[in-house]
Amino acid sequence: MTVGTEWLIDAEGCREELLRDLAVIKRICTRILAQLGLHVVGEGIWHQFPEPGGVTGLFLLTQSHLACHTYPEYGLATFNLYCCRPQRDWPWQEHLREMLGAARVTVRRVPRGRQLAEGGAA
Repeated sequence: MTVGTEWLIDAEGCREELLRDLAVIKRICTRILAQLGLHVVGEGIWHQFPEPGGVTGLFLLTQSHLACHTYPEYGLATFNLYCCRPQRDWPWQEHLREMLGAARVTVRRVPRGRQLAEGGAA
């Protein structure tokens, strides 16, 4: 048994101007939330850094959270999705290549709370 799953995503080789565009990053997060049927508590919180910086976004979910950070100077976007209920995988590679021009997308799927299943104590 685990208590949740965490996805850690690195999208590399992205187009710098898209990583600075708050509207583009909001659209990506909105797509993730809608297509996975996740429920936002309140509204997302956003911060846009001064040029040449990127954006940071955070959504508190009834299932846990979604966070995004962009680094235009490195052509990098990172996403972190944690769900405390079973959740299907989202096609990160396909969508981030399409929406950000990512050259490489690495997805790590980490089960959380594995020690609970092995009888360990926190």
